[in-house]
Amino acid sequence: MGVFEAVRERRSIRSFMPQEIPGPVMDRLIDALIWAPSAGNLQSRRFYAVRDRQLKQKIAAAALHQNFIINAPVVFVCCADTEIRRHYGDRGLDLYCIQDVATSIMAMMLVAHESGLGTCWVGAFHEQDVAKILDLPPHLRPLALVPAGYPEKVPRPTPRVTREQAVEIR
Repeated sequence: MGVFEAVRERRSIRSFMPQEIPGPVMDRLIDALIWAPSAGNLQSRRFYAVRDRQLKQKIAAAALHQNFIINAPVVFVCCADTEIRRHYGDRGLDLYCIQDVATSIMAMMLVAHESGLGTCWVGAFHEQDVAKILDLPPHLRPLALVPAGYPEKVPRPTPRVTREQAVEIR
């Protein structure tokens, strides 16, 4: 599968089969998180791969009861490392660490799709609740939850804006 094909075919999956993700596939997902680019190569991001059902239930509750999270074999909790502020000041805190996490998530989601998995980027959750559930150190800020697993069903593509609406060429 080519990268462009993965970008076009990937969908947000909210229904997972009860099938575990094999170790080598998990390794590829983790490698994708690690190998994504980062500001100044500081890699100001940390990830938690949550498999424990009780933890997933608590996370789903903190995510406004998006209970599909519970049924995913793994939920990645994607965190910005705010220590980047030491290198880049407020811009590092307000932008670079967020970009670092976002690029890692997209890389992982594309590798997941290539591997036959589905994912969903979840941004609606109470950060402090998730931080407390996972007992995160104060310098880690959870930015996204990404449940991953084998899709039970794949939705049709949603409409996109036109090229002219999306990009202005100057």
